[in-house]
Amino acid sequence: MPNYLLISLAVSLGVGLLLMLTKHWHGHFSMDHTHGVQKFHTKPTPRIGGVAVAAGLLTTWAFAPDDVNALLAPMLLASLPAFVAGLAEDVTKRVGVAARLLATMLSGVVAWSLTGIALNRMDIPVLDDIVAWTPVAVAFTAFAVAGVANAVNIVDGFNGLSSGTVLILLAALGAIAHGQGDLPLATACAAVGVAVAGFWLVNFPLGKIFLGDGGAYLSGFCLGWLAVLLLMRHPGESTWLLLLACAYPVTEVLYSVWRRRRARLPSGAPDNLHLHSLVKTQVVSRRVPHWPPRLRNAAVSPLMWVFAAVPAGLAVALQDAPVWAVLMALAGCVLWYHLSYQHLARQQQVPPLPDSGPVPLDEPEAVPAGTRPSSQF
Repeated sequence: MPNYLLISLAVSLGVGLLLMLTKHWHGHFSMDHTHGVQKFHTKPTPRIGGVAVAAGLLTTWAFAPDDVNALLAPMLLASLPAFVAGLAEDVTKRVGVAARLLATMLSGVVAWSLTGIALNRMDIPVLDDIVAWTPVAVAFTAFAVAGVANAVNIVDGFNGLSSGTVLILLAALGAIAHGQGDLPLATACAAVGVAVAGFWLVNFPLGKIFLGDGGAYLSGFCLGWLAVLLLMRHPGESTWLLLLACAYPVTEVLYSVWRRRRARLPSGAPDNLHLHSLVKTQVVSRRVPHWPPRLRNAAVSPLMWVFAAVPAGLAVALQDAPVWAVLMALAGCVLWYHLSYQHLARQQQVPPLPDSGPVPLDEPEAVPAGTRPSSQF
């Protein structure tokens, strides 16, 4: 690993530890408290871990070679609206879902304005002719990167879950870029990865600091933009391959929207019925009820990382395969997620999709004593 990446890792880790140790100074505005539909942690915890990720990324930008910085510099500048909006929510708890979504979309537009790069193909006949028009391509790019950023935020429910998922997906994108001989892009994936890894070392397994909306949107935007760069720098790569690599968080956000719409709730309404929430209540809490709450929360993440690693690994393995093979793998991963969700939902007595009727926001009997439902959106 290049020295500047080691420095970035050390800075991210150091800032994360510093934020954790100084929480008595900033805790009055940075703490994530334990009450709420999606809270599982049992003690107030700082939720500004995104600052550590940002510090690591800025360190990489300061020391990276020119070919890598040509990719990192516009990405980091473009990420500011998403990061600032998320960090503002972490501090004030008053920035709405719509405002944060618009901020992440604005980051996508800024990235295009700085680089001239936009998603101008979907690998779908007819639609490719539409998205080739620049205004549509820019809008599609903004929507895509915002979707990935919000997907990362949605899976931010337990210690190390979202940051570990981002690391898995960045490793997959980096491997695909390396397979294409694109060393600068592979290194850029590694640069984002080490910045996230520094935070992850503080967050997992004990959850002493949380990623927060700022960190989720920052790392999610970078992940989405690197996927855009991979597609546009290598026209031979299929958009379906990149969708397969990011299948877990994308499926989670689409499933969440579908679930809430069927329950006649707003798409951004919080609930504790994500797959990771069900894994906590129906698997971990039943199998290891004697474990301390923090370790039970942490135990969810390795189980969920499997849902991220399988499609990401398949994407790396199938990068030279025909599109039909990629589509079959994608369909299989979505079906696996769906069947897993249905099985756990039945155990929790949640009406399994696609049955009609409202889905309860909180099932008291499903939440073990001494715990509370999980983290953000």
